[in-house]
Amino acid sequence: MFLVVLHLVGMAALLGGFLVQIKALRAKTAEILPAMGHGAWTSFITGLLLVGIREWELAMGGGEELDNAKIAIKTLVVLIVLTLVIIHRKKKPVSGSVLGTIGALTFLNVVLAVFW
Repeated sequence: MFLVVLHLVGMAALLGGFLVQIKALRAKTAEILPAMGHGAWTSFITGLLLVGIREWELAMGGGEELDNAKIAIKTLVVLIVLTLVIIHRKKKPVSGSVLGTIGALTFLNVVLAVFW
């Protein structure tokens, strides 16, 4: 349960960092905040740990089958976000398209987690 909370905190840091930068986009001073990098890494690592623990439970005879398609898509999305954050973290200002992509993909990952 603790890993789920950390996973959600990572998503919140990433999405919150994006939302804080919306006003800066208009002023053309937007940047990748450290919280966005920490959130992306936290979401990625805790997601891997959550899947690993569930796979281990399944191998031990308990737990339910995982939806591998969902896991693959969510992993791909967070890897794209993480890559964008790493590449653009030192660039100031960051273009609106990069920041918008980070925000949209993070929101997509939240939607996939909740509704799939």
